[in-house]
Amino acid sequence: MVAAARVVSGVKAEGLLRGACAALAAAAALLVGLSTQTETVLLVRKKATVKDVQALWVLAMAAASAAGYHLLQLLKCLYLGRRRSGRALAWTCLLLDKACAYATFATTVAAAQACVVALDGAHALQWTKLCNIYTRFCEQVAGSLALGMLAAVGTAVLSAASARNVFRLYYCSSHASPPPRETCAAH
Repeated sequence: MVAAARVVSGVKAEGLLRGACAALAAAAALLVGLSTQTETVLLVRKKATVKDVQALWVLAMAAASAAGYHLLQLLKCLYLGRRRSGRALAWTCLLLDKACAYATFATTVAAAQACVVALDGAHALQWTKLCNIYTRFCEQVAGSLALGMLAAVGTAVLSAASARNVFRLYYCSSHASPPPRETCAAH
């Protein structure tokens, strides 16, 4: 009975974390994707959008993809719940979780690097500071970067949980003497 309760609490924890990662990634994608600001500079109206900085556009697409992936994994978690999963499914989930964690982290860091140039400028290239002109746009992008980084950290935690599930499958099937019931209750 205790082992079954641990499995249920593990499934609930994974579901909550997947839901949180999906919400964070979706919020990051929406915040950066819908951010625009129009300013008049020397009698010319200029509009700052996410497509002006390619790294921000990639971040919006990657965060939206990560949110969709986490929603699909959440549905899998809810559907399978306490059922036994095979090694192939466990390995697939591990590899996809790793890929999602790396992609989310890499795109967020690349967008942050592009934003540093927008914040400080690059004097050697004669690029001017943009955040003193488009303040609201830069603040929204900064919020999106924070949400994206939180989603990346959550995805890394989920990746570690997936790795634990994979190695627990091998541990539970390879021992001649039966391992403790709590360790292999779900598998």
